Formats: sequence, C-alpha cells, structure tokens
Amino acid sequence: MTTTEEPSVRELVRGDSRLAAGDVALLRDAINGPRVFEVRTELDALVAGSSALSEEDRLRAGITAYLLAATPRAVELLSASDSPVASFYLGRTLLAAERPAEAEQALAAARDGGYEPVLSELLRAGAVRRLGDLEEAEKIIRGVARRAAGLAEYSYQMGCLLADRADPYGAIEYFERAADMDPYHGPALMRLAAEHASRGEERDAIRLYEQALSRPPFTVGAMLNLGLLYEDVEEYRAAAYCFSRVLQSDPTHQRAKLYLKDIEATDGMYYDEESAREAARLDQLLERPIADFELSVRSRNCLQAMDLTTLGDLTKVTEQELLDGKNFGETSLKEIQDIMHQHGLKVGQDLDADRTTAEPVKPSELSPQEQMLLSRPIADLDLTVRARKCMTRLGITTFGDIVRKTPDELLSTRNFGVTSLNEIRAKLSEFGLNLRND
Repeated sequence: MTTTEEPSVRELVRGDSRLAAGDVALLRDAINGPRVFEVRTELDALVAGSSALSEEDRLRAGITAYLLAATPRAVELLSASDSPVASFYLGRTLLAAERPAEAEQALAAARDGGYEPVLSELLRAGAVRRLGDLEEAEKIIRGVARRAAGLAEYSYQMGCLLADRADPYGAIEYFERAADMDPYHGPALMRLAAEHASRGEERDAIRLYEQALSRPPFTVGAMLNLGLLYEDVEEYRAAAYCFSRVLQSDPTHQRAKLYLKDIEATDGMYYDEESAREAARLDQLLERPIADFELSVRSRNCLQAMDLTTLGDLTKVTEQELLDGKNFGETSLKEIQDIMHQHGLKVGQDLDADRTTAEPVKPSELSPQEQMLLSRPIADLDLTVRARKCMTRLGITTFGDIVRKTPDELLSTRNFGVTSLNEIRAKLSEFGLNLRND
C-alpha cells in the first residue's frame, strides 16, 4: 500500500497493488470487525467476474476466502496461481478441508519458493502426520527445530505428534505452550477446548473455542463444536449464530442445516425438558408409600393384605378390585379416592400402560448372536457429536441400552431433537434393530 491511511475493503480484496507484508493482517482485522459484511460483498462481486481476474486479484481474493472459511472458493482461486504465497495459503486451506496429500504438495511448493519456509515445513509436517506417517512428520519437525522452537506452530505440531502416539499429557503440555506463545493459535486452542469438553467442563471449552474463533481464519469444525456446546448450556441463540456462520461459509453443509433446524424448534426443546422434569416428578410421586398418608386402620390393613404399598400400586388396580378386597368398603374407597385426587391421580388409571406399550425382550429369550449384537458398544453406531453427548447423558453404552429406549424417552432428553432421533433410527436399522415401540 502506498498510503498510510486505513485501506478500503476494495483495496484489500482486489489486486490494485501488489500484496504487501501487512495486508493479510489488515484483511484479518477487517473480517474480524464490522467490515466483514463489506468484505463478503466485495469478494462476491469480484468472483462474479472471475474470468477477467488478474493474478493479483486471484491471490487476494483467495486469501480472503481462506480467512472467511469459504473453502471451495479459496481452493479454486488459489489453485489458479503458482506463486509461493498462493501455494502457502492453498496448503492451509487444504489442511482445513482435510485434504492432506494435496496440502503437503502445496506447502512443499511454498517452501521451495521461499515463502515462510520454516512455517511451511511445520505445516507440511502436519499434513504428513495426517497421512499416517508419524516418523516422517517427526523428521520434518526435527529438521527445522532450531529455527522453529520459538514458534507456536512448532509446539502445536509436537503436541499433535504426541497425541497421535497416545501421550495425551505430553500433548496437552505442548498445546498449552503453543497457546501461551500465541493466544490466538486456533488449532492449539481447539485441541485444549476439546480436552475440556471431554471432561464435561463446558464453560472452559466454550471460552477456549471463543478465543480460537476470535481471529480469522474461522474453522467450520470449531464453529460446529462451539454451537453444540452452547446447546449443552442452553444458550440457543448463540448456538444458532454458530450454525448460521457455518452456512455462510458453506451453504451446503448438511449438519449445520440440520442443527439450525433443531435450534429453530427451541420451544420444542424447552417443552421436552419440562416434560422430562414432569416425568421425574411423577415417578417420585408414584413411588411414595401409602404409609405416608393418614388412613383409617381398616383401610390400611386392607391395602396391606392386597400388597398395595405405593400410590403407583393404586393406579394399577380398579375400584372394583379394591371393593372385592376383604373388609374393604365404600368408606375406605372414598378415603383412597380423596388422597389420589389431592395428587392429581386416580385409582386404576394405569400410568405405566400409557407410557409404554411394549415390554423389552429378556436376554434369556435372545440367541447368542442377538446377545452379542446388543452387547456391542454404542460407539460402533458412529454417531454425530450431538447424538453421542445425549447417549453419554443417558448412560447408554451398548446397543442393548439404546433399543430399550422409546422415541419419547429420547426426545425428553436435553438437546435431543428429531434430527438426532432420525439419525439413531437410521443407524440402528443398518444392524436390523429399532427403538422400543418403533
């Protein structure tokens, strides 16, 4: 830039001048502030005439798309340039898109072209590691260790290496070191956030995800995870914002669409949660002993003789069955009716029959093959994050646990919506199973 004034969004996104060292930082600031919508508009207008774009136009537009997490657009624009700068950002974009083989090639080209050679090598090590070659990844990292030891990316890559080698404590130490060196190192912060989330420390995980996403480039995976965590703490508007941001970057993202659709049914979520609380209250009431209430000696003795000890027991017998009991007359029946009425219950209403219509199959009635199938871990269903969290919340660990649940029982669980229910049904059907009462 030839001016010391703050450049316009048009100057940052379009190639009116050669990309300078600080221009990417200026773009990042613009995207992270109130000018983000202006940036998107300028990028859309520029790409609309893509057939006439100059080399500099493509470079700036590609970097802008990368920072906005518009991955398909960034790959298209940056692939059209063979400059080392374009290769560097193309490599980073491909890493975010989980395309490590192509990312490795792009980052090698950036290194060979002399653009950020140390950082390019560290990122290339990450691509090689994702391809499964841990030994080669370590060799690359060690090769630049002297020049890279002071970089947050070096600590992050070392942490990833240790994590892949099943050393979680050593990995966390390196991730924390990376975050100390660079408080905005998104990948390190996201790893730490995931660690807190796995321990049920939602608030700490949210704080770290928010910190990771406070500076571009935005990561779709982090935004989705943050949205799910917001759901866990019942901050539905914040969750909806996260899913909307994902759809701004990728309008075809199916999971974000489904999650946002569930969020739009927030009233239903509140209703489900209230229903769950009401069900728990009713269960507690039905278990209440009849001895807690003032009854005549005759009524108490008659109920004991019929082995009726709780309010729940009284909902399972008819009034006539009570009257058929020895010495149980209309006066005793009126006593019982009054007590039940005070608690919103009736003799003989059989609430258990209302709640469920099918008894679960007993293990003794199953073949060895069926028992083996039902003992499989719930992880074998390969559920999405939201559904997995609900399974954990319900204490469901095996196929057998889940098939004993009814759809209504699952829907009464916090943040478990129709999308998750349909996912469970589809996954179970692959094994020839279904939910209770389905």
